[in-house]
Amino acid sequence: MDAILSPRRRALVLGTGALALGGCGRAPGTVDSPRYLHLGGSTMGSTYNIRLRAPERDAATLRAVIQAALDDVDDRMSMFQPQSELSSLNRAAQGTPVTLSNELYEVLSAAQEVSRWSGGAFDITVAPLVEQWGFGTRASRRVPAPAVVAAERRRVDWRSLALDATRRTVVKRHAGLQADLGGIAKGYGVDRAAAALEARGVQDFMVEVGGEVRTRGVNAAGHAWRIGIEEPDAMPQRARWVVPLTGRAMATSGDYRNYFLEDGQRYSHEIDPLAGVPIRHGLCSVTVVAGDCMRADALATALIVLGADNGRALAERSGIAAQFIERVPGGGYRDTVTPAFAALAAERA
Repeated sequence: MDAILSPRRRALVLGTGALALGGCGRAPGTVDSPRYLHLGGSTMGSTYNIRLRAPERDAATLRAVIQAALDDVDDRMSMFQPQSELSSLNRAAQGTPVTLSNELYEVLSAAQEVSRWSGGAFDITVAPLVEQWGFGTRASRRVPAPAVVAAERRRVDWRSLALDATRRTVVKRHAGLQADLGGIAKGYGVDRAAAALEARGVQDFMVEVGGEVRTRGVNAAGHAWRIGIEEPDAMPQRARWVVPLTGRAMATSGDYRNYFLEDGQRYSHEIDPLAGVPIRHGLCSVTVVAGDCMRADALATALIVLGADNGRALAERSGIAAQFIERVPGGGYRDTVTPAFAALAAERA
């Protein structure tokens, strides 16, 4: 079993044969024969791991293409890079139209759609709260004073970003509005890396960046890729569910890796934009399967903020394939899935 993990979102990629031993399937033939390769590297403050079928002589070129696609997303959308396009937008004055690249406009537009769909449970303008709770660019994590939370909460409102599709511009409607794409940009990076591989003619691949996954074709055993959903809080990490996945993407949002403790209370990076505080309910993991990883990423974030009952009801009404893991009082977990997720033939590990 291969484990591909990220501090923020976790997925386990399960394989058989050569994949389970490191990802390089050594099929008979010359160096020009397609075989299963494993390419990896660093991006967006995390790592990427890619399994793909291609001639070994193409490995260096494909790695460069993948890295370039991921670096481009990071250069545009990182709040940690002062010269990124996102940082420039965050510095822009209220009321000034800012012309965006096609890439950033696409992500902001998708984010607004998910915000509207979720009633603001997903909101990229949550950046001021992310900073105050210590999950942004600041190094320290602590519980901010209630007055500080209330003040920063007034700066958060996805409706204050006005997009103009004709001009490809955005206008910030109030001063102090800041965007954080941490809940969507990594999924978009997965999509861009997958598109780069497809443009090179790669038919069988699994792209994973920081736990977000997109697949196409089959694995080394000739079957659909098997992607594991991690059991919360498990040490060592292990899969709780296994999802056969081909031609689709999967993302998980959880409260069990990126958090801090204060006075015995856990505070996770999953912040409710409407309340201004980290989520407090028992839902600790949400996995979404969708056609693209950008939307799977954002939808998973929205659903975990909404909580088990509201999130599952909205997902079911919308026909979304989602799996929910709740902590049960007294210990243990409860698993529930939407009908669309059940139709994927996912199974308990």
